[in-house]
Amino acid sequence: MIQSRFPVTERPYAALGEQLGISEDEVIERLEAIKESGEIRRMGASFDSRKLGYSSTLCAVHVPEDMLDRAIEAINAFHNITHNYERDHYYNVWFTVIAPGPKRIDEILREIEDQAGIGPIINLPALRLFKIQVDLPVLDEQVVDG
Repeated sequence: MIQSRFPVTERPYAALGEQLGISEDEVIERLEAIKESGEIRRMGASFDSRKLGYSSTLCAVHVPEDMLDRAIEAINAFHNITHNYERDHYYNVWFTVIAPGPKRIDEILREIEDQAGIGPIINLPALRLFKIQVDLPVLDEQVVDG
């Protein structure tokens, strides 16, 4: 329910509780427990950034092992970074950037290169958008107690 049928109301957890036959507090407690267990990392809305006038891109960069901490700190300092992963590849750090336009993305990438002493960062903007609905199966959609 929280993946694709999350109610957009003033009190969404109360609405979920009503559908599940439990209290609003119980919904919140269960979601907190699931988050603490690591089964979910975050909950939040997903917006079509292009329709909001933003641009995004995937980036890759080679970072020597001894510079990883500095590079990751520089990358993560920008609120514009939505994902950041270390990969087992020559280009070992991959991240995504979202900003009000390509010019700002270029500025952010130059700032990261300067601050981290790395580069060049490879900018890989999408040429074609593929949007898929991802709903992960949860025990045949049944609510499991306990």
